[in-house]
Amino acid sequence: MRYPVAIEPATDTTCFGVAVPDLPGCFSAGDTLDEAITAAEESAAAWIDATLDAGDPVPPPSNLDAIRRNPDYTGWIFGLISVDAALLDDTVERVNITLPRRVLRRLDALARSAGETRSGYIAHQVTLEDPRRRSVA
Repeated sequence: MRYPVAIEPATDTTCFGVAVPDLPGCFSAGDTLDEAITAAEESAAAWIDATLDAGDPVPPPSNLDAIRRNPDYTGWIFGLISVDAALLDDTVERVNITLPRRVLRRLDALARSAGETRSGYIAHQVTLEDPRRRSVA
């Protein structure tokens, strides 16, 4: 999936700035254009992950020409970033993990005390404890 981006050119005193207009509040920066684009892809992935974790819908990519015509981006340059469509896949998948028994007992005790199943507890911890989510919110 490709999202259009607006790129604010760097100056002698500022970095390149990249906004992802379809994802409100999603932006990045970098000393080089390559760094800024890579950071925008990472920022968009984190934004989408946090949005899905919150139970909100992810906006589809808009047309690049629509972004180019937006007067807020006069003087900016435009491009596209790639976002892995697998980020939108909430299909439940059975997995097999290997843990030492002592760790498994600890995990089960924590899940019981939280009133959750083992799988639910793991999923809950990952979605709440993900540092990318905290940085996007």
